[in-house]
Amino acid sequence: MNVLIAEFIGTAILILLGGGVVANVVLKDTKGNNSGWIVISTAWALAVFAGVTIAGPHSGAHLNPAVTLANLLLNKMTISLGLQYILMQVLGAMFGSFIVWLMYKDHFTETDDAGAKEAVFCTRPAIFNPKINIISEIVGTFVLIFCILNFTSPTTYQGQTFGLGSIGAIPVSFVVWGIGLSLGGTTGYAINPARDLGPRITHALLPIKNKKSFNIAYAWVPVIGPLIGSALATLIYVYIK
Repeated sequence: MNVLIAEFIGTAILILLGGGVVANVVLKDTKGNNSGWIVISTAWALAVFAGVTIAGPHSGAHLNPAVTLANLLLNKMTISLGLQYILMQVLGAMFGSFIVWLMYKDHFTETDDAGAKEAVFCTRPAIFNPKINIISEIVGTFVLIFCILNFTSPTTYQGQTFGLGSIGAIPVSFVVWGIGLSLGGTTGYAINPARDLGPRITHALLPIKNKKSFNIAYAWVPVIGPLIGSALATLIYVYIK
């Protein structure tokens, strides 16, 4: 599979499952209505697992401009390829969120709460305070990227393998789960510019009745915050190494 197609499909699956669980929890008359934050956080972790499993063998499964930025700062890819990765991540996120809307279209129609409908696509802070909100995104993404950079392979010595190391998509899923449960209560933990911006654009374009605006006053936070968190995590990782 082409690396760019892998990034598109992997990110689309991530958003399809992640946005899908939010739709199932917050939209009216769904089977999972009001099942709660723990269900959402758990399903987002599983969504990451699915996306990484699909794209991992082909593109390295960045699925997140913050991950791509870390690779750029470590000189593991060219700027041109990195920008192509980011474009496909945003487009994949837009497509995945469109499929969520298509599947839950009747429930969007039945739901009067504009905030609930927006939540299916993108994040919004529990308390609007950009100076604090961006710290939340920086910290959450720092934890994600720093953990990813420290994932290890099993130790090999004289032809024998010792320990498990970090097993594929499993550790990143657990990290995302932990971030959601512990650090996600302030902003909804985007920790991924494509995950928020792509679906936010889709939300703005779709013919959804009684929907909220693009919210430009906040939309920059889940884009800039994760990029700062990624850069800090990478610089500290390099310093320590």
